[in-house]
Amino acid sequence: MLVGVISLATIYIILRIAEVQQIADTFQKGDWRFIALAIIVSAVWMVNVAFSYWVVFRELGVNERLDHLIPVSAAAFFVNVIAPSVGMSGLAVFAGEARKRGYSPARATTASVLVLLFDYLGFFCFLVLGLLVLFRRNHLTSLEIGASTILLCSTFVIGYLLVIGMRSAKSLGNVLAWMTRKVNRILWPFIHRDYLSEARAYLFAQDTSDALNELRGKPKNLIPPAILAVINKAFLLLILLLMFLAFNVPVTLGPLIGGFSIGYLFLIVSPTPAGLGFVEGGLTLALTTLNVPIGAAAVITLAYRGVTFWLPLLVGMISFRYIINKGNIAEAGTG
Repeated sequence: MLVGVISLATIYIILRIAEVQQIADTFQKGDWRFIALAIIVSAVWMVNVAFSYWVVFRELGVNERLDHLIPVSAAAFFVNVIAPSVGMSGLAVFAGEARKRGYSPARATTASVLVLLFDYLGFFCFLVLGLLVLFRRNHLTSLEIGASTILLCSTFVIGYLLVIGMRSAKSLGNVLAWMTRKVNRILWPFIHRDYLSEARAYLFAQDTSDALNELRGKPKNLIPPAILAVINKAFLLLILLLMFLAFNVPVTLGPLIGGFSIGYLFLIVSPTPAGLGFVEGGLTLALTTLNVPIGAAAVITLAYRGVTFWLPLLVGMISFRYIINKGNIAEAGTG
């Protein structure tokens, strides 16, 4: 598994080497003090993401260690990019670690989905402000409205499934079984077999419902992860501000929030992993429409993606290798 994923990562980086070189050249033109500070903020952001998982894991009755969740969350990001499957690859990392460490993979998956839901809800706080900025400046288009609608619908579906699971394992099992049948029907002409198991869908629903029962009647326990989700977005906004400062481009709060909101929006709704290609274009266009010169907008976007995408990707690759090797050593020790 390690060799296969690292090979995919190597191919991925080779295919994007021109972009990596362009980002490296861009960094050399900026003020290293602000770039270094942005890298530090990025590191704090990654730790805060892991802390969000730790809080949700704890609320679901799983006493996982923060120092373990830091590399696992980074590895999940890396796998989602290298082997994209609508976010399922990253969930598989958490589920696999749960099996190795002796607790329910369904609880780990549920925790990951909850973190994703809070991430979307936290981002909405910034998205609403960003859309207001675009609206006031008469730059709000059907593209932003459509992308926001997709995000809203995705958030509703995730929340709806979690509410069903909290109320009834049987109802959630029926929904997951229905989804399983649809997926199998779509894939049958290509693989000539059932890709997913309905029986496993019901078992997963039961485990998920048991995990969600930990939250029933404890709405106050959802406040900390919600706050952490907003803080995570604030860190990313700060990194974008530091990129403006690094390249000595003046900016006000309106364009900063507007540009960040549109850039992150296309990161979520993009068909490519981590919004690759779409974020670069969307953020550059958003900053340009908000009166940032196009040359400066392109440079800031490249630098911002270098710190918030390529740096976490590198950390994730190292983290993935670390947890795989650590698991192999543990297995050898018990063998």
